[in-house]
Amino acid sequence: MLRARAWMADDARSGEEGSASLEFVTAALILLVPLIYLVIAVSVVQGAALAAEGAARQAARVFVQAPDVDAARAAVDRAVTVALTDAGSRPSEASVDISCDDEGDGCLSRRSEVTVTLRLRVALPLVPDVLALRDVTSIPIQSSATQTVSRFWGAAP
Repeated sequence: MLRARAWMADDARSGEEGSASLEFVTAALILLVPLIYLVIAVSVVQGAALAAEGAARQAARVFVQAPDVDAARAAVDRAVTVALTDAGSRPSEASVDISCDDEGDGCLSRRSEVTVTLRLRVALPLVPDVLALRDVTSIPIQSSATQTVSRFWGAAP
């Protein structure tokens, strides 16, 4: 009787034999690969958001400090290009809108507020350029910054 129970216990266990390490590696790959991709994607989007915010803030600052509107627009383009390039984003994919509450003097009148809005699309990492998937899987980012023109703007030193 004792032998019969031992034989039945061995027979029941034979269907559950396996390699725990193989099961662990399989489960780890199924769970960790998407998690790692998620962390990479979030870090890329966060980095682009910080770059857009810094670029918009710097562009607003240089706009209100420029001597005229043409110099201000050129300074905005340089500021956005430098800020986005430093962060690893493409400045060619960004669009900049400049608006102000006082259109006199081309936004450069004393104590007027100038708002610079930067829009940028960030492509998710490891997405191929096949069938224009980059356009579908990109994330839009928008950042705005407002600066006030100095009350001493245009005054002779």
